[in-house]
Amino acid sequence: MKKIILFAALFISLNFCQKKTYDSFKIGVIADCQYCNCEVKWDRYYKKAPQRLKEAVATLNKDSLSYTIHLGDFIDKQIWSLDSLLPTWNSLKSKSYHVLGNHDFDVGQVNKEKILKKLNLKNRYYSFVQNDWRFIVLDGNDLSFYGTTTKEKELQTDSLFNLLKNKNLSYLKKWNGGLSNKQINWVKSELEASKRENQKVGFYCHFPIYPVDQHNIWNRDQFVELIKPYKNVKVFFNGHNHAGAYEFADNVHYLTFKGMVDTEKKSAFAKVKFDKDTIFVEGFEREPSRKLVIK
Repeated sequence: MKKIILFAALFISLNFCQKKTYDSFKIGVIADCQYCNCEVKWDRYYKKAPQRLKEAVATLNKDSLSYTIHLGDFIDKQIWSLDSLLPTWNSLKSKSYHVLGNHDFDVGQVNKEKILKKLNLKNRYYSFVQNDWRFIVLDGNDLSFYGTTTKEKELQTDSLFNLLKNKNLSYLKKWNGGLSNKQINWVKSELEASKRENQKVGFYCHFPIYPVDQHNIWNRDQFVELIKPYKNVKVFFNGHNHAGAYEFADNVHYLTFKGMVDTEKKSAFAKVKFDKDTIFVEGFEREPSRKLVIK
């Protein structure tokens, strides 16, 4: 009888430990810092961006974060704008990642190739694994009027834009962009790898997929069809729409983070905790807090 009781106690203890030791992790998220030495426009206070970034980094550095990611438009224009931000960004205690935004390429044709090195990026789109998640970082400027750096990509951009221009799409704007077929095929290979490794998937992009408005990636329909069979896709985080937005579609949380550069008085950034079946967004200043249940 004593052996049975001991076994039962051990089983309960092990089961309790398993529940308690799920390897959750926390990250920092910033969108559209978008600094330039420019006057206020569209309620964007560009000159306040360096100080807002310093305050956000100071807050994020107080926590044990697995990484911090910026969701694009780190600068508004002019490559030397980075000089006012990178010392602060490089003071992050966590690992850090960048998503490329359309304004990050508003630096003149000769400087576009330099942006990746400045932001410590080896590739324009890439993936990384954190615990049981695979995070896929998209390049929404792959085909775009801002971000192309080769004649081949310019031709592909024109081809995609012309293919879609008669469809009356609200988001077919020249400040948006699209994914090349090469990138789409790469995403599929990443999704297949995530299935083999039994990983949940989160996407990062500058441009949104949902809700449908004037900010979406050009070939969003192609992307939605691509991910539909993969039930392990759980979240899609982006910037670009500075007002922020949220939609839950096909069991995927599509969350647009508010722009740090916007409004005179308040910044915006977040910490995000990935737990077993829930994602907790702890918003600061204008960014709201949220609880996203993973199904």
